[in-house]
Amino acid sequence: MTERQPQRRVYLRMSTVEEARQRLFAALAAIPRCGAETIPATEALGRVTAVPVFARGSSPHYCAAAMDGFAVKSDLTRAANETNPVTILLADAATPVNTGELMPEGFDAVIMIEDVHQPTEGVIEIRAAASPWQHVRLLGEDIVATELIVPQGKRLTPADVGALIASQVIDVLVVRRPSVVFVPTGSEVVKPGDPVRPGDVIDYNSYMLSGLVAEWGGVAVTEPPTPDDPDALRNALLRAVAQHDLVALIAGSSAGTHDFVPGLIEELGELLCHGVRLAPGKPTALGIVSGTPVLGVPGYSVAAWTAFDLFAKPVLARLQGVPEPQRVSVTARVRRKTPSKSGTREYLRVRLGRVGEELVAVPLKRGAGAISSLVQAEGLAIVPDMDEGLDPETAVRVELLVPPSEVERTVLAVGSHDIALDLLACHLAENPEGARLASAHVGSMGGLRALAQREAHLAGTHLLDPETEEYNVPYLRRILPDLPLKLINLAYREVGLMVLPGNSKGIRAVGDLTRDDVVIINRQRGAGTRVLLDYLLARASIDASAIEGYGREVTTHTMVAAAISGGAADTGLGIRAAATAMGLDFVPLASERYDLAIPKEHLAHPGVQQVLTAAATDAFREGVLALGGYDLRDSGKLMCEQ
Repeated sequence: MTERQPQRRVYLRMSTVEEARQRLFAALAAIPRCGAETIPATEALGRVTAVPVFARGSSPHYCAAAMDGFAVKSDLTRAANETNPVTILLADAATPVNTGELMPEGFDAVIMIEDVHQPTEGVIEIRAAASPWQHVRLLGEDIVATELIVPQGKRLTPADVGALIASQVIDVLVVRRPSVVFVPTGSEVVKPGDPVRPGDVIDYNSYMLSGLVAEWGGVAVTEPPTPDDPDALRNALLRAVAQHDLVALIAGSSAGTHDFVPGLIEELGELLCHGVRLAPGKPTALGIVSGTPVLGVPGYSVAAWTAFDLFAKPVLARLQGVPEPQRVSVTARVRRKTPSKSGTREYLRVRLGRVGEELVAVPLKRGAGAISSLVQAEGLAIVPDMDEGLDPETAVRVELLVPPSEVERTVLAVGSHDIALDLLACHLAENPEGARLASAHVGSMGGLRALAQREAHLAGTHLLDPETEEYNVPYLRRILPDLPLKLINLAYREVGLMVLPGNSKGIRAVGDLTRDDVVIINRQRGAGTRVLLDYLLARASIDASAIEGYGREVTTHTMVAAAISGGAADTGLGIRAAATAMGLDFVPLASERYDLAIPKEHLAHPGVQQVLTAAATDAFREGVLALGGYDLRDSGKLMCEQ
């Protein structure tokens, strides 16, 4: 193995998204499409036709009865009418037939069973003449042999497959599925299922992106992780380009001392670009090695997904000779000012819901590694390259990640995080046609502001007023004085200090937070938990500046618990249910009231009504109580109306 001095590689060929795609398309023009293979028509669903496909036989391939009734010779029925019925002997001029049966020879019409009278055995009576070929499906009525069934370059649907089989097509010549190989790089990367130690990174990007490959008609292969060694990576890349149609090297394309991908692409082939003005996804590299497209995918999951979507999807489409798949786009408004870096196109993951007459987009976590934001997102709000962000008055184009009908069924809950809300969303999901509850965690204060901006249907809030020691109502009157709404209780929650099992540091009260050996993790400004902590500190005459970690903020109770469990903090204020979920010990300090603030204009919304109904069910209440630390004595009760 050759020893090399690591060098930091700067982004020398930064490109806009469009420039990078155009360079890629130009390079693809010299790369042949995938070859063809013959497969059974019965297995052709989702495959792309390599040539036009013509019918081998007609459908139907015989003249068939189209109704249940009697096959007759139409000329014998001409005189029949209501006043002059015609009697026909079954033995000579009529015979029973069922739908789809072969028409008997010499018969050219079918009389429906309900139009027949049968006064005596072996005789039918009709009161209307039958026209020639009445209620008969003619040979080739649907498809005639030699007709074109599907053109070249068609991705076969279930209906296409049915038509092929109906027209007696046995085998189909289709485009070979493009083969995509993922080569995860990094000495810290481990395969799923391997033992995981601190510092290890599980390779989940390969499997996430493999799902996209399957959606786009390709076949994905994942290689074992390749360590941070130029020679090992070179050998892996050379093997990959010799065997596959597209190579995706995961991580190693940034500007660090162990990011060897761009240099290897340039050494072995042509580097089309290194660095794209894209957020997330800046550390993307594109190139061609031995006639095979190579994509250097960023290591962070959302950046990897975004880059792969923008640059691998068109490659697979062109290799198969089909148009690049396009998502449904809608126009929405982001009701809060959302800054973005000018000169960079940002793909912002958003929650979506129709609030009143307008479609509203609520931004989710923006981190390049926040895969949960992809799970939660209903769409991607696209901030154009030269914009400095999104303005509340400006509409934004959003590519949908879910069906439009799902967006229309969404109830947006913006405000404080609570595990009970997650449980409520699960209960609603049991009815696939009913409402969906989509939560965005911006803190209690942020939730009330979201209601003021018509950004949500409801907001979860647990804000303690230090002067009156009353929950939520004083804030409603200060922040939303002119908004008619109802404040409905969801639960009371036990709040306290989460600590590691055994509480080896003996943390018992807020006074312990000032100790030199104690580091905390805090909630964001405007969160009800942050307001409660400040209240407890003020009551104990503690200056927040004396607390190590007070300025370190996260946005949910479970994130506080995770930080403590991971050793990033000794303690933090949160609810008992979050501590229990993460196996932490809990020091109770207070009981707080968690309410739902619902503007009256949304109370009649069918989805909001379903949320309130679900919250009153025994199944939901039992589930919440099982979490621990909850009291439902006022759940569903109207606490305030204005």
